[in-house]
Amino acid sequence: MIHIPNTPTPELLSSAALEAAASNGATVAQFRLAKHDMRGVSLRDGDVENIGSESNVALSVRVVHSGAWGFAATTELTVQSAASTAFRAIQVAKISAQVAADEVALADEPIHGKKSWTLPIEIDAFEKTDSEIIDFLQNWNHKISGSSIVSHIESNIGMGRDQTFYSDLLGNEISQQRDRISAALTAVHVSDSGFEDMRTCAPPAGRGWEYLTGTGWDWETEIDRLPEYLDEKVKSPSVKPGAWDLVIDPTNLWLTIHESIGHATELDRALGYEANYAGTSFATIDKLNKFKYGSPIMNVTGDRTSDHGLSTVGYDDEGVAAQKWDLIKDGILVGYQTDRSIASKITMERSNGCAFADSALHSPIQRMPNVSLQPGTEALTTKDLISNVESGIYVVGDKSWSIDMQRFNFQFTGQRFHEIKNGEIVGQLKDVAYQSKTPDFWAAMRQLGGPSTYLLGGALNCGKGQPGQVAPVSHGCPSATFTKINVLNTRDESAK
Repeated sequence: MIHIPNTPTPELLSSAALEAAASNGATVAQFRLAKHDMRGVSLRDGDVENIGSESNVALSVRVVHSGAWGFAATTELTVQSAASTAFRAIQVAKISAQVAADEVALADEPIHGKKSWTLPIEIDAFEKTDSEIIDFLQNWNHKISGSSIVSHIESNIGMGRDQTFYSDLLGNEISQQRDRISAALTAVHVSDSGFEDMRTCAPPAGRGWEYLTGTGWDWETEIDRLPEYLDEKVKSPSVKPGAWDLVIDPTNLWLTIHESIGHATELDRALGYEANYAGTSFATIDKLNKFKYGSPIMNVTGDRTSDHGLSTVGYDDEGVAAQKWDLIKDGILVGYQTDRSIASKITMERSNGCAFADSALHSPIQRMPNVSLQPGTEALTTKDLISNVESGIYVVGDKSWSIDMQRFNFQFTGQRFHEIKNGEIVGQLKDVAYQSKTPDFWAAMRQLGGPSTYLLGGALNCGKGQPGQVAPVSHGCPSATFTKINVLNTRDESAK
């Protein structure tokens, strides 16, 4: 699957690296060859603002020697370099063993042998020329450029492709490819009193170019309505702060899930391994199987298998097969995200496949799978949820957020805030942010939309680790109703 011209095959490079690792005493050796491609085009007011592309290829070897991890990588793709990289990894392990507090132990994983996996797409976005992408975006711009409320238009399309070859001393040889694509159009209104903007809410997805032509999202309808949404926002009153009932659309709720559940249920955080950089977690292991994370209707899964998920793979970067498992069941914390070494620290029999590296130059670390809130059992629509709210706000689209290091106190804004009165939408509000504590917020969830409201949201830029790594990840959820959530006015200086 992965082919790099004028270089030895992945199998030859792998054989040289693994033989060198084994002959020098490695008890575990993992080889990775990875090629990562990215492209992006952005326009402002129909004119090209940026065209960019990036491609990186490297190989790496990770070993366990003397009870410690060792890692080395190179961009020189030769048999000799593969072998010498393995030797350097062993030297690193020997040094690490002198200061390591614990010996590396890995949870067991079945041997999978030779496997190949590709995320399905219909149209290869990388075959589109820059001119075709520019024309496509300009057509989007033309749809709203005639509106008097729109002062400026920003638009962009980005795409990525990961191709990897993994092998180890156990006999696994796994080739994989996954694609992703994202796009956005933002309408901006500028006046003497400042500016307001309104952006499309389409999430990035594990799809090809077909996503931009209507497969999985109704771009045409949303873009046509942007000026209307923006005009209503400009004329809308500022929100009155206080306790509000919220109906939160999946285009907004996915981000709350990411920050307050996704990061909080990373086991390395819960054990304190991220304390010096990106924080820890309030969801510590003493709470497992007994802590009330939220409402009894709350069921959250971790998985690497969702259709079109940004974190969907066949196997992780340790050769662990993709799985789906419970993180929160009936409102109770019942699981974590793990890689093989972290899983062993709480005597899990098997990792759930959360090892990932964003480049062969980086060592795999525990990263987030697709973390998703499951829909309700009743076939309720978003309109049904709204009809059950006497006075509240319907929140659509993500924007800014803030959360503390333990993933406990947070604040989120959005794209649109529609006021609800007597079960009906009556107009927009602005300057809205909702604030809560994680268990209080999820305990206040009183009703879930059915499967028809379920959407897979996500982000391309989830950051973690030292040196920092970036990972794409998806979060599915339905629309949901929350009672008596604290709403702030973001322009109210007296409240700051």
